[in-house]
Amino acid sequence: MKFVFLGTGSSQGVPAVPCTCTVCTSSDSKDKRLRSALYVEAEDTHLIIDAGPDFRQQVLREKIQNIDAILLTHQHKDHTAGLDELRGFNFKQKKPMPVYVPSPAVKDIKEQYAYIFGQTKYPGMPEIELHPLRGTPFNIGKLSIQPIQVWHHKLPVFGYRIGNLSYITDANHIPDLEKDKIRGSKILVLNALQQKTHLSHFTLAEATEMVHELGAEQAYFTHISHRMGLHARVSSALEERIALAYDGLSCFC
Repeated sequence: MKFVFLGTGSSQGVPAVPCTCTVCTSSDSKDKRLRSALYVEAEDTHLIIDAGPDFRQQVLREKIQNIDAILLTHQHKDHTAGLDELRGFNFKQKKPMPVYVPSPAVKDIKEQYAYIFGQTKYPGMPEIELHPLRGTPFNIGKLSIQPIQVWHHKLPVFGYRIGNLSYITDANHIPDLEKDKIRGSKILVLNALQQKTHLSHFTLAEATEMVHELGAEQAYFTHISHRMGLHARVSSALEERIALAYDGLSCFC
């Protein structure tokens, strides 16, 4: 199974005006982060986890030709604002796009995109089939997918385990029963927003501690704010099996 980090960044802490900090002005491409999303390709099945505001740029950059389904982790706009761009794949694939959504987020998604899910259908509108998820495993093509419910402060968020890969974003707490679903993963992708304490995201230290507890062979941190610091500087202090992910990083599992 191949997976590619379409984006590893976070909207948290991003200035509303051009920033002159060392991260924002860095010449290192690994410090240039679009909003977090992941592309997964295996067994002739092509999935994307989250479709944020950078979705179009991400799929064009990676030359992604087909998508069998979108998995959403939750309803926040930095993970859903690209759903309108699915119309291009509707046109090419000539069918609605299956979008899998945690059940508590369905109402918000329908409200955000009332023009898609309303009774009146206009020509050229994105065609989306919503599939509510309640935590039980499901299949897309030959891939078996296990939802993992984590907490983003008080908001339930779904991560996903696909084979030996577990992907968790926007979390600051993982219940014990959900940790059991992650254990045994060869690769764990986990959010690590910054180094200082945050209300609803793991910090670098907290994410590192979670990797130790869950015992993954390799871990990649994503959903990284510019407040984390320079990629090269932070990476140099991490242990061998832990790395900061970066946009365009391609891995096999």
